[in-house]
Amino acid sequence: MSTNFRNKQKSPKRRFLLIIGATVFICFVAFGLMIMFWDKLQLSLQPYQRILFGAFIIVYAGLRFSRLFKKDQYDKEDEDDE
Repeated sequence: MSTNFRNKQKSPKRRFLLIIGATVFICFVAFGLMIMFWDKLQLSLQPYQRILFGAFIIVYAGLRFSRLFKKDQYDKEDEDDE
């Protein structure tokens, strides 16, 4: 029973990485939206290029955020050591 509880609870390292990852995700999404819709941002890009570049940054943020939830092979090795 204690091993089941232990598997459900995240390690402090994993929790910290989740918080940092969520913060970076929010920053990247905000940056992508700024590029797309904030006209005062001085970029010498055509409007369609701004939208494509902003969308690319938002997709990149989503990929980074989704990688946080995948199990690493190193996490399994850490669990085996304990």
